[in-house]
Amino acid sequence: MKRHMLTISLVALGLCVLGVSAAAQDTPPGAPNQDFFKINYFANNGVAGAPDATVRLDNPGSPAITPTAGVKTDVATGDINLCAMIYVFDNDQQLTECCGCLLTPDGLRTLSVTHDLTSNPLTSVISNNGVIKIVSALPNPAGDELCDPDGGNEPVPTIRAWASHIQNKVGAAYPVTETAFTDATLSEPEFGSLNEGCLFVERLGSGKGICSCGTGD
Repeated sequence: MKRHMLTISLVALGLCVLGVSAAAQDTPPGAPNQDFFKINYFANNGVAGAPDATVRLDNPGSPAITPTAGVKTDVATGDINLCAMIYVFDNDQQLTECCGCLLTPDGLRTLSVTHDLTSNPLTSVISNNGVIKIVSALPNPAGDELCDPDGGNEPVPTIRAWASHIQNKVGAAYPVTETAFTDATLSEPEFGSLNEGCLFVERLGSGKGICSCGTGD
């Protein structure tokens, strides 16, 4: 009887250990490999003689995602429209502009850093250097494909983004490089801060602080 009870106890202990191990392997909410929060930088923006930088966005298709009501789905592939929620920060950590841009499956959208992302700052002071954050999200469930970056959106994979960078002047020219946006952890406080900051900008700016979505889709 004791041996039988010992066997049951060992089995139960083994199941508990397996459960703990499985839980430890679960991906925590907001981890980088969830693939919906991207970050990059811009530099020498608006400096005399420096060229404009660009941000390019692509929706590679997300057939594994179950869309919410009102989100359009491609009948042939199951791919869905996504929103790039964009938040532009000055190098003093202040949110200067925000906007949401619709991306159709396999479409390419090109944005000018100078004209689309930094030309309409809340404070009217153009940022020369700063940070661009992008949240890949479902369109807002309003039935009209709205991309609203101030809340009510659901982060999902898998928008891809690249940015060109205007490096410091070398001789008579400004070298230009390009990198993909880097995955980052989107914590609940960070997500809330982005939404609330954008809502503040929209309400306070009366049209200022809203970026634009460039060309293409």
